[in-house]
Amino acid sequence: MARNTCDGCGRTVSVAGGIANLWTFGENDGSDGTAMTLELADGSEHLLCYPCIEALPDEPTADDVERLEQVDEGSSQLGVQ
Repeated sequence: MARNTCDGCGRTVSVAGGIANLWTFGENDGSDGTAMTLELADGSEHLLCYPCIEALPDEPTADDVERLEQVDEGSSQLGVQ
């Protein structure tokens, strides 16, 4: 499982996939990852943790991702522009 940081808030995240997760069959062993790469309608691509994904508006842009900030371990919010 690859480790990286969230493009929104900077949390350390893990990305499921590849040979390391080939035989997990969906067990709850922590191999699901904590982030996803999203391609937005404006053509930008971002690796975001789940709290940041939840904080985004319905039609997010790269500007919305830049405004994301970590509140605590379990939540994110959009900062003031």
